[in-house]
Amino acid sequence: MKGDISPKLAAGTLLFTGYDNDYLEVNKQRYSAAITIHQGNVDDAWQPQRLSELGIEHLAVLAEPAPEVLILGTGRLTSFPTADILDYMAERHIGFECMDSRSAARTFNILVGEGRTVSAAILLPGART
Repeated sequence: MKGDISPKLAAGTLLFTGYDNDYLEVNKQRYSAAITIHQGNVDDAWQPQRLSELGIEHLAVLAEPAPEVLILGTGRLTSFPTADILDYMAERHIGFECMDSRSAARTFNILVGEGRTVSAAILLPGART
């Protein structure tokens, strides 16, 4: 018996379709800077471009309405933001996962496929902290 085991997603569902050190690709559209995906929208004007520049104000736009999970892609290596950012996310009861940007893109796709409410803030995979 043959069967399609891929998830049934609504047309236009945003998924990562590629990445390299200097770009991210969502639904075959390339972005050459850090991006966010929240509430079905991609923001390619998001700042910062390095984890060391990240502040609460950069993530506050992704906390309303609050997703079930917010994935932070931290560039080439898995790194963690400052304690005040971690506290901010915990106070809002938002699952907050930090990982290298390539893993973040894959994890985002998996969670979307599971029907989870997920947002992402992804630095370029080649970005240094």
